[in-house]
Amino acid sequence: MQKTTLSNGISFDMLGFGTYKITGDFDAKLAVLSALRVGYRRIDTAVFYENEDRIGLALKETDVPREQIFITTKLWTDVNTYQKTIDRVNKSMELLGVDYLDMVLIHWPHKDVKETWKALEDLYLSGKLKAIGVSNFKEHHIEEMKEYFRIKPHLNQVELHPEFRQFELVEYLKKEGIQVEAWSPLMRGEALSLPVIQKIAAAHNATPAQVILAWDIYEGIAVIPKSTKVERMQENFGCLSVSLSEEEVAMLRTLNNGIRRYRDPDNHGFGNQ
Repeated sequence: MQKTTLSNGISFDMLGFGTYKITGDFDAKLAVLSALRVGYRRIDTAVFYENEDRIGLALKETDVPREQIFITTKLWTDVNTYQKTIDRVNKSMELLGVDYLDMVLIHWPHKDVKETWKALEDLYLSGKLKAIGVSNFKEHHIEEMKEYFRIKPHLNQVELHPEFRQFELVEYLKKEGIQVEAWSPLMRGEALSLPVIQKIAAAHNATPAQVILAWDIYEGIAVIPKSTKVERMQENFGCLSVSLSEEEVAMLRTLNNGIRRYRDPDNHGFGNQ
């Protein structure tokens, strides 16, 4: 597994397994058990995904030791006070069946980030959390945090895919020592049909998904593709064997059109601005 090191010295797998919308018939317990069998050791969930309890069952059943599994969850925008943050993190640990979490992120910017972050810092300093970070934060959101944080975010998880590379944000985060992580790295499957990606995939006897994920990792961007199908989990995992050239990466970078496909963090419509 290709790894990096977060700013606090924690080892971090560049490839993780995402669990967005894996609920109901797409059971998160079975998906996570399958992902762990394939070789994933980093699991990403969120309060909003409503599957922490099912992932907890997978963690209970797997033979993989807890210390080898990196678990991230994210707090929704209604977790907006110090005490709500403490309570919700404790609830997530209860649902997941663990006595510590490897990382907790603030899912979206909101007007009470200061109180939420203070609680996360205290939980981190107490040892309950091994790392803390944010999600969907722009440069100005991080700059605003500088007025009060004691601990700089260790990671920022953002929309990032072939047509929306966020070059300036990525460069800013790297300079700040904050790990970048991409959500929706495959554009929910739409990127797989892009001709440039298909051409490079054919040259490597790889799949388009493997090329995209390998590209992100080449650029120092962590990724969390999700799937409920074992063969797709295995395919995505195979990105670790794809080595792209500088010329190929330059070709891929031309796909950027700067168009955000999903919610803008400055106007995400969740009410708690």
